[in-house]
Amino acid sequence: MARLPLTLLAVFVPIVIVSGLNPVDRSDWLLENVLVFITVPLLVLTARRFPFSHTSYLCIFVFLCIHELGAHYAYSNVPYHDWFGIEDTGRNHFDRFVHFLYGLLIAYPMREIFLRIADVRGFWGYFLPLDLVMSTSMLYELIEWAAAEVFGGDLGQAFLGSQGDEWDAHKDMALASLGALLTMTLVAAIHARCQRDFSREFIESLRIKNAEPLD
Repeated sequence: MARLPLTLLAVFVPIVIVSGLNPVDRSDWLLENVLVFITVPLLVLTARRFPFSHTSYLCIFVFLCIHELGAHYAYSNVPYHDWFGIEDTGRNHFDRFVHFLYGLLIAYPMREIFLRIADVRGFWGYFLPLDLVMSTSMLYELIEWAAAEVFGGDLGQAFLGSQGDEWDAHKDMALASLGALLTMTLVAAIHARCQRDFSREFIESLRIKNAEPLD
């Protein structure tokens, strides 16, 4: 692994440990970290064969660090009102902030996967990361619902984090989508300004390559 990913990993491991020290809800902390315990080892194991760019590693690192903060406080209890002197309106919005960050920060690594593995170009290099953020956000909401059904009680509600809002899942998915849309729009704008063949590649990606129907 390159120096930066190793440095980020060396910083992140203590953050996870600190997050796990006397969390608000130990069971919820474990549930919140299931995907972390899968994702981080997977990134380490694939680092030689498929190293991400430094930008992608930084995006993933920032997102996971903020997630650990939410996991420590069980998300709906993160006291950001006290930290920043914000009026408490009765609903803790930290979880929605993290859903927005998921789209904002993780869309770029997803784009890198599509470009380097699927070899997509033009329009699809911006649309497919957005599409994947939207679909994985939906999948995560289904996981939350399933966990709430399986575990029930306070643990299920803590992990679900709806806080009584029947439209919570819809808002979470919308915020993740918005975050990804902003990132892809920014990346496209930068490429349009700096990449000479941007327009040609964009148009070519939408051209019909095979006019024959599949059947």
